[in-house]
Amino acid sequence: HGGNNVVPNVHFRKVNGMQAGRKNRVMMRTWLDQAGRKKRRSNNRKAKAAKLFPRPAAGLLRPVVHPPTQRYNMKLRLGKGFTLDELKEAKIPRKFAKTIGIA
Repeated sequence: HGGNNVVPNVHFRKVNGMQAGRKNRVMMRTWLDQAGRKKRRSNNRKAKAAKLFPRPAAGLLRPVVHPPTQRYNMKLRLGKGFTLDELKEAKIPRKFAKTIGIA
């Protein structure tokens, strides 16, 4: 068979096990810790939220805006941040806003 084809050299050996005999599960990656990981991530998120408490845990507080263009403008998304006029109307000083987690 001729032709300029790629020489097959797949490296899936360790991912899929040894593929022969009884011991082909030796190299399998198990997910037995899935529930434990889920719990740990959840606890870490709660701890972070508690540590940042008065501030929002999901990053800075941002305004909800309509995106530009006809394709997306029926949807809503997070904007870049509040304008100085909006902050002034809410009676929040510009420098103070950043310290309490307002973009």
